[in-house]
Amino acid sequence: MQDFADLVIVNASVHTMDPAQPHRMTDAVAIKDGRISGLGHEDVSLSIGPDTQVVDAAGGAVIPGINDAHLHFVSAAMAAFGYVRLDPDVAPDWATVVEVVAAAPVGEDGWVRAHGWDEALLGPAGGYLLDCRPHTPVVAFDSTGHQLLANAEALRRAGITATTPDTEGGVIVRAADGSPIGLLQDGAMELVSRAMPPVPSATLRPALLHFQEHLHALGITSLTEPGLGPASAGLMDGAGSTAALELLGDLAAAGELTLRINVLMLFAGTGGANAKAIDDGLRSGLAATYANRGIEPGQLRIAGVKVFADGIPRSGTAWMSEPYGAVCTHGRLVIQGASDGERVAELNRILELIDDAGLQAGVHATGDAATAAAVEAISAASKDPGGHSTRGNRHYVIHGAFSDPGMLRTMASQGIGYSTNPLIRHEAGDIMRQVLGEDRFSQHQPLQSALEAGVHLNIASDAPVTSPDWRRTVVAAVRRATRSTPGNPRDPERISGLQALTAMTLDAAWQDHAEHDKGSLIPGMTADLCLLSNPWPADEEIEKLLDTDVRLTLSGGRAVHRSTSWNHSLPFNHS
Repeated sequence: MQDFADLVIVNASVHTMDPAQPHRMTDAVAIKDGRISGLGHEDVSLSIGPDTQVVDAAGGAVIPGINDAHLHFVSAAMAAFGYVRLDPDVAPDWATVVEVVAAAPVGEDGWVRAHGWDEALLGPAGGYLLDCRPHTPVVAFDSTGHQLLANAEALRRAGITATTPDTEGGVIVRAADGSPIGLLQDGAMELVSRAMPPVPSATLRPALLHFQEHLHALGITSLTEPGLGPASAGLMDGAGSTAALELLGDLAAAGELTLRINVLMLFAGTGGANAKAIDDGLRSGLAATYANRGIEPGQLRIAGVKVFADGIPRSGTAWMSEPYGAVCTHGRLVIQGASDGERVAELNRILELIDDAGLQAGVHATGDAATAAAVEAISAASKDPGGHSTRGNRHYVIHGAFSDPGMLRTMASQGIGYSTNPLIRHEAGDIMRQVLGEDRFSQHQPLQSALEAGVHLNIASDAPVTSPDWRRTVVAAVRRATRSTPGNPRDPERISGLQALTAMTLDAAWQDHAEHDKGSLIPGMTADLCLLSNPWPADEEIEKLLDTDVRLTLSGGRAVHRSTSWNHSLPFNHS
């Protein structure tokens, strides 16, 4: 008896992302039991039976499902569907920010929570909300996840006064008399976040499900959630709590989670990470949250631990080998310790603990000195006393800045991954150029150099810091432009559109230890894919990608998105 396919897509330009044949393309793909079962017209036509659903791609590209390897799913869901929005299209200047917040409804918990202001567009943040709504606590998180604005009532509830000291790795911005103006940076954000009531499940659950639909509509089928756990108050908007981590498990157990999610646990926030906190977290049993619940690891798994080595350049908290910014700071590691040497030693101990636990470390490092320290710590943690590599935990650097080209070769030889964000470079590039100077900015995110060195590179959105629309990330990687300056066609760190696509599919799957199961469209692989309305554009016309619709998204062969503007009769599986 002929084993017919469940679904076939014909008249397509199928980008297989076959690692053995990187440029392999074909014109049709067949799916059976949630996996790729055939490629090419001749093979696929033989698998069409009376019950096979046939999709005519009309020449559109079929690509593996997009895997955003650094997307704050919980925070981005709340930013999109749970908070008052302060995006540039809603609040283009500080006066409007204040107006929007002043008019916003108060939440069930008595707080006004907003998100999305960006000083790269609005100008430096001051105490704009300090006197807003004097009887209601207000907090507004910025787009980077590294700053927030609070009003006087929120500061009062958090117990923040002129005598409150700055936190490890954080800054309470103050007026000339020492009084706080309501702007808190990096580790200091935790002072306010811990005073806020937790986001109720009745708000978070629908936000997650709505955002899941949105991501599927973009063609995204997998992501890494970089930081859920007990230290959530020190990251982004503080929504990524242990309760949120457990809620993802509830959704997966109920069959409502159709995204594939890898989670990094967070045991220390954006300031003051230390070995004791990491050790306590590893001993807590949190890594077994999804065990014995019937949850497929390919759907939802706890992959490792997020570690903040430093902050970001615009806050002066990135650790650089040379001074930068208006105050000519070097920054420093935000790891606990009284000196650079102590902090580096503590980072090494942290990485040893994570590696010994058999987990993956994702190390946030935005300065070149911090990146060097992270690479050295990962290399040391992954070797036995004889200098031999002992495990394949696939630790990786997040963001990353490089002053030594040899460091990329070290990363390649040690199996250290690199996850970075071209769209952040585009969106915040103008202010970063001012902070870093032209020379260092031109070398920021050395994508082509990383590929040539053999580093496992992926590119990701870091949503809600930027848009989760992967098409914009691809264009940013190809053009390397900023908001005000077009990219240089001779920029040696540009990559091609198909290299960028590989970085968001097959190479992102490597980070998940899943490159043999997803990320490419070859027989036997999981049928995570999306169908585009147009063929993949040439690099010279890469902006055409922005006008290309995602017509169909499949997760494990199930239709999780079908464009309403596409009149194909394929049934849509809401399960």
